Amino acid sequence: MDEDRVTLAHGAGGVVMGRFVKEIILKYFGGWNVEVPLEALDDAAVVDKIVFTTDSYTVKPVFFPGGDIGRLAVSGTVNDLSVLGAEPLALSAGFIIEEGFPIADLKKILESMRKTCEEADVMLVTGDTKVLEKGGVDQIIINTSGIGRRSETLDKNFRVVKKYRPIGSRWLLDSNLRSGDKIIVSGTIGDHGLAILSFREGYSFSNRITSDVAPLNKVIKKVLEVGGVVCIKDPTRGGLSNTLNEWCEKSGVGILVYEDKIPIREDVRAACEMLGIDPLEVGNEGKVVLGVVSEMAEEVLKTLKETKEGKNAQIIGEATKDFSGVVVKTVVGGKRILPPPTGDPVPRIC
Repeated sequence: MDEDRVTLAHGAGGVVMGRFVKEIILKYFGGWNVEVPLEALDDAAVVDKIVFTTDSYTVKPVFFPGGDIGRLAVSGTVNDLSVLGAEPLALSAGFIIEEGFPIADLKKILESMRKTCEEADVMLVTGDTKVLEKGGVDQIIINTSGIGRRSETLDKNFRVVKKYRPIGSRWLLDSNLRSGDKIIVSGTIGDHGLAILSFREGYSFSNRITSDVAPLNKVIKKVLEVGGVVCIKDPTRGGLSNTLNEWCEKSGVGILVYEDKIPIREDVRAACEMLGIDPLEVGNEGKVVLGVVSEMAEEVLKTLKETKEGKNAQIIGEATKDFSGVVVKTVVGGKRILPPPTGDPVPRIC
């Protein structure tokens, strides 16, 4: 880290941001004896049996096809709690608003947040509001934090896992993946990032590309009821590529992915090819990636496909001891390394 100024890449969710967090921020924090600590760099922490997470949202534009910054803020925080194995209970919201921001637009955002909270069965119980001078912030930034408790279905899920192999953690951590586990994606990837990009830049790839932003706690609860899930992650900044590479690094395994099994909408694929963007690196806000013991993968997939959010789910690969990192078996039968992305190729999507 020889840079002397923060750059956009430091917040883009890829290799540069990972180094920034580990080599700069973590030097000042961490080291506490808690169940899931800060330095684990999972999507949430566990302190005194409370699951806690926080995130800030700077999406541009604040209204986009399929959602807005309010739905994004609630969904993102609910999902970060849920992928660890928690039942979301309550959220806070901090608003930083630019002077002159239309009150009518603020009301739309607040109404969207209220509806998303109802959809996820979670309460917004506290918060803060600040207004900055014109130009002090770009329209509006929302910070949401959330708390949750251990899902009642998580212990049942791990009892199923233990029928087939040992499990180290009592939470759904990135480090839980083992050789032989199957990798499942809950639906088409790249939708959110391309919806933001096409709308923001005025590209007319397709009028049908809309964001996938949604709270996924109820879907996650359904698959935990089936059992066999060892880890879950929402592939936001850095996309599927970043998620899989994080799992490899933290779990000490390799992952083989089959290119023809990865669900991608044709219009999203075409848009990415035109722009020179890898859809595997584009952020998502309504999808999850799951690691599942091989014996339960088909049953988990069947349950996902029965939900609206998981109707396009696919088993896309498996963990292996044969190599490290992520390898993609291409549609023509060759293999290529899928490195961790430098950052999300579409900035300010969340």
